[in-house]
Amino acid sequence: MKKIAILLFVAILSSFPLLAQPDEAGQAGGMQLMFNTWGRSSGFMGLNIASSEGIESNAVNPAGIAKTKGTELIFANTQWLMGSETQGNSFGFSQNLGGGSVLGLAVNSLNVGRLPRTTWLQPGGTLGDFSPALLNLSVSYAKQFTDHIYVGTTVRIISESTPEVSASGMAFDAGIQYRTGRNEKVKLGIVLRNVGPTMSYGGDGLSFRVLLQSTNDFDTGVELPTAEFELPVVLSMGGSYDFLMNESNTITLLATYHSNSSYYNQGGIGFQYKYKDFFMARAAYMVEESQLIGELRADAHTGLAVGATFQAPFKAGRKNDEGGDAFSHFGLDISYRTTNPFGGTLTIGARFDL
Repeated sequence: MKKIAILLFVAILSSFPLLAQPDEAGQAGGMQLMFNTWGRSSGFMGLNIASSEGIESNAVNPAGIAKTKGTELIFANTQWLMGSETQGNSFGFSQNLGGGSVLGLAVNSLNVGRLPRTTWLQPGGTLGDFSPALLNLSVSYAKQFTDHIYVGTTVRIISESTPEVSASGMAFDAGIQYRTGRNEKVKLGIVLRNVGPTMSYGGDGLSFRVLLQSTNDFDTGVELPTAEFELPVVLSMGGSYDFLMNESNTITLLATYHSNSSYYNQGGIGFQYKYKDFFMARAAYMVEESQLIGELRADAHTGLAVGATFQAPFKAGRKNDEGGDAFSHFGLDISYRTTNPFGGTLTIGARFDL
């Protein structure tokens, strides 16, 4: 099993030079795959690929799901670009199956508000409105192979639809984490995300009727073909280090680099302070390649994120590996990401670790 993990690491690493194509920036579809709507990892701008834990790792590195000790449930609501009437709702569940294996499920939906309905003949938007639906359903499997190596994979079903036009597809993620040192204070991670076949739109909204001949009134339905689009593949590498100040206080520093197939490459650093299992405060800043070459940032998010976690432990009614009382946790997560324009992105979530 250890050899399999090493081969996966080498395979992901070998694909690194294939990405980083700034000339193709903006040409991918399915961009909701890049939206992080979870309470903790969004406070890191998704830079915690080496240190993520639990079902929330579904959004950054599925290998971290293997850190689920029992059962985990999380919920989150995101006000995306506040003022744009866009919001996301997320639900996740993970279950430790024993033997180091964990199964996870997650649902992410995005509501972009009401849009005016128009046609070629009535472009003024007097036909009412409609609401596009963006939905991702994912199944993850992660396993702890050794004391230091964690591997995970995610299969994600993608759906984008309006009343007359829709597109669907699949995407795959694969990641690995390496943890070592006292209390696993040194962590490394690498993940390849959003690999899958191209997608295209179809439906009645792309069809119209045409005359077969100009000499009679017979007509037939014709559907306009649409161009296929690729998914936003991302290859990320990162690491983190925990400074164990004492038994109660821990400071974590992390750094990650994202190589994007259809977007500018990005890199960033993050920080977290943790007091026992009761409180965590985090912040991160991410820079994209467009800024380094003197261009404007392409993303509305300006790179800064902050977040906090408030957590209450309670006895789980079972014993831990050392024979003492095991504790479950209920936590509240909040994060805020600055944007220009709009009023920022706010995420609030709840977590049950049973």
